[in-house]
Amino acid sequence: MFDKFKNRLELTGILTTVTALRISAGRSSEPIGSDLPVVKDALNQPLIPGASFKGAMRSRLESFLRGINQNWAEDPAEFTSKARNETIKGLKEKYKEDDKALTNAILNQTDLVSRLFGSPWIASKFQVRDLTVVKDTWFNQYQERDGVAIERDTETAGSGKLYDFQVVPAGTEFDFKAVVENSESWERGLLMIGLHQFESEQITLGGGSSRGLGVVSLELNKMQWFDSEGDAKKLLEYMENQVNQTMGDYQYSTQEDIDILKREWSEHLINHLYTELDKAVVKQPSN
Repeated sequence: MFDKFKNRLELTGILTTVTALRISAGRSSEPIGSDLPVVKDALNQPLIPGASFKGAMRSRLESFLRGINQNWAEDPAEFTSKARNETIKGLKEKYKEDDKALTNAILNQTDLVSRLFGSPWIASKFQVRDLTVVKDTWFNQYQERDGVAIERDTETAGSGKLYDFQVVPAGTEFDFKAVVENSESWERGLLMIGLHQFESEQITLGGGSSRGLGVVSLELNKMQWFDSEGDAKKLLEYMENQVNQTMGDYQYSTQEDIDILKREWSEHLINHLYTELDKAVVKQPSN
C-alpha cells in the first residue's frame, strides 16, 4: 500500500466551536483548579487531539456503512481477538514469499472503513494533526461549569457528588490540517462524506453532548491534490515543485473547485458501494 508513492491529498480549514467544547484531560490532581480540566498544549492553550476528531468521524462512517451491510464496518478489536492469530498468521504462512499477494489477501479480510482509517494490521492512510487554537479567537479564558451526579433510585443530586469542569467557549476557532496518501477514489469519497458531517454540524466532539456541548462546524478552505497516475515524469515534476515551493498547480482554494472534487469522489464512493452491495447479494446462499 505504501511501497510506492501514488497520490497525496492535503486538507486545511477552520473548525469552529458552535457550542462550548469539553475534551477532558482527566481528573486534575491540583489542589486548586477545575476538577476536570480540558486538554491543553504546552502553552496552556486549548487543543483538540487529532485522534478525537478522527475517532468521531470513523464512528459516524462505521454507523453509515453498517446500515447498508454489517460486514463493511467490523470492529477491529473483535477481529483481532478472534481471528488475527489464525487468519492473519495463516495468510502470512501461505504467502510468505509473495508480499503483493499477502497484501491483497489481508485487504480482502479488512472492512471498508479500516482500509482508510487503519487497523492493527494495516496502517492508516488518513492522518489528522492536533487542532491548535486560532489565537485571535481565544482570549486566554476557560469557562467553568458545575455538574452533579444523580442518584438513579431517588432521581436527586447525590450527596457530596458536586464537581466542576472546564469548557472551551463557543466561537473559538481551531486550525484543521489533514493528509491522505495513496488513497483510492472511493476512499476519498468516504472521507468527503465524513468531513461533510462536520461541515453540517452533525458530529459532536468531546463529552457532554447530551447537554448541548461539543457542536462544531468545519469549513475547508484549501485542498492540495496530486495524483501521479503512474507517470514518473509527473512525480519528478511534483518533487521539484515541492522543493521550489511552486505548488500552485495542485491547489484548490475556491469553494467551487473544492465542491467539484467533493462531488467527483463522492460519486466514486456511491458507485463502489453499489458494486460491493451487488457482490454481497450474489454471495448470499439461496434457500
